[in-house]
Parts: sequence; structure tokens; C-alpha cells
Amino acid sequence: MSNAYEEYMRQMVMPMRQELTTAGFAELTTAEDVEKFMEDSSGTKLVVVNSVCGCAAGLARPAVTQAVLNSEKKPDHLVTVFAGQDKEATAKMREYFEGIEPSSPSMALLKDNKVVHFIPRHDIEGMPMETVMQNILGALEAHC
Repeated sequence: MSNAYEEYMRQMVMPMRQELTTAGFAELTTAEDVEKFMEDSSGTKLVVVNSVCGCAAGLARPAVTQAVLNSEKKPDHLVTVFAGQDKEATAKMREYFEGIEPSSPSMALLKDNKVVHFIPRHDIEGMPMETVMQNILGALEAHC
């Protein structure tokens, strides 16, 4: 891949990354970041597998940021990996989603490093934002 293309992609996805980091999500960009985070943190973890697609922009990111802001129950940790951009980090995080097919965008709520709720792309794409948000809020209410 050429350096010009890589730089273009970094610049293009910057606002997509910032939408989550501004809402308090920590970005994990390497497999080592993911491994260290998963080993060193405890409690509940809300993981967003970010993506450049339209359903990430119009549904997943707005729904998760609003859900986290509006929920009385909050996970202990908010993190994100970016599918297609931070490939090794995304692959490493997906190892923790045992038995779940890769999906992006997607969201996983983990407790003690086990997935207790998962929202795949097919439960995001084409849904009203409020439906996606209620799915997240229900998971936070049940597990946080």
C-alpha cells in the first residue's frame, strides 16, 4: 500500500475515531494495546468495533454515544477498535468474542472478559437509531 493512500485513509477516518474518543472511548490501535487492556482491566467493558460504513456513521456511533451519555448504569470501561484500519487490534479483540462471527460495526459488552451481550451489524444496519440505542441501554441496565 502506498504511503499517500495510507495517509489519506488516516485523515479520512480521523473524525470517525474522534466521534467515539470525544464521548470517552479509549482507542486500542494495536494487538498489544488490546492484550494489555484485557489483562489489566476488570469489570464491565463496552467495546465498539468501529467502521467507515454508513451504518456506523448514521447508527452505531450516534446510538452508542447517546446510550452511554443517557444511561444511569455505565460500564467500567469504554473502548474501541477500528475494523479495516487497525486490523491487528481488531483481530485480537475479536479473539475475546468467542464463538461470535466477525461483524463491523458491532458492539460487545463484556464482564470478566466474557461477552454478555453482543450487537452485530445486522442488528444495527437498517434499524432506527432509537432501536439500536435501546438495545445498548438494555444491556447496560442488565449487566452494569
